Amino acid sequence: MTEELLERLDRPEVLIAPQEDAFPPAPPDGLDTVLFEQDERDARADLRRQIAAMELALARLFGSAFPRKGIDFSVPGMGGPRMLSVDELEKVRDSLAARIQEVRADLHDYAVVEEANRELIEEMTADPASHKWVRIYSGDVGEPGCKNWHAKPKWGVLGMLLGWWQVKISSGCPLAEGLRPPES
Repeated sequence: MTEELLERLDRPEVLIAPQEDAFPPAPPDGLDTVLFEQDERDARADLRRQIAAMELALARLFGSAFPRKGIDFSVPGMGGPRMLSVDELEKVRDSLAARIQEVRADLHDYAVVEEANRELIEEMTADPASHKWVRIYSGDVGEPGCKNWHAKPKWGVLGMLLGWWQVKISSGCPLAEGLRPPES
């Protein structure tokens, strides 16, 4: 019987194409296959997981940069509440990745400037006469509040003439004042 099957030549030979892609092709219009739906579902789940991780990283960057202002942490939406396609989810992921890189670069620039200002404060306290009238605010070193360091003469004009300079550290924010009485 096996010899008879081997001798049949009336049936065409089936060729198997080599596997080039690991992903199945998109189904024809109107024909949704379970395989395609499962792959898209997995892709959506993976993209949503990546987006959530990037949003968490962006939120952590926002928290670490708290007293600083002027850094844009927003990511534009895709046009209202709806189910995003895989392409739109990829665009959101890519825009989040770009925003994270921009924010990290901005925070690095701030850190470099703040470290230079901290070193300047140390130099000012060591030699106030060489840093006459220099004032550094707490925002310049990445700290909240209204404190500042100011190199000025010790006893006004007399100290300026005699070369007696000091670094004066302010006591912080001024006391809160209430509302002014209405003008009559």
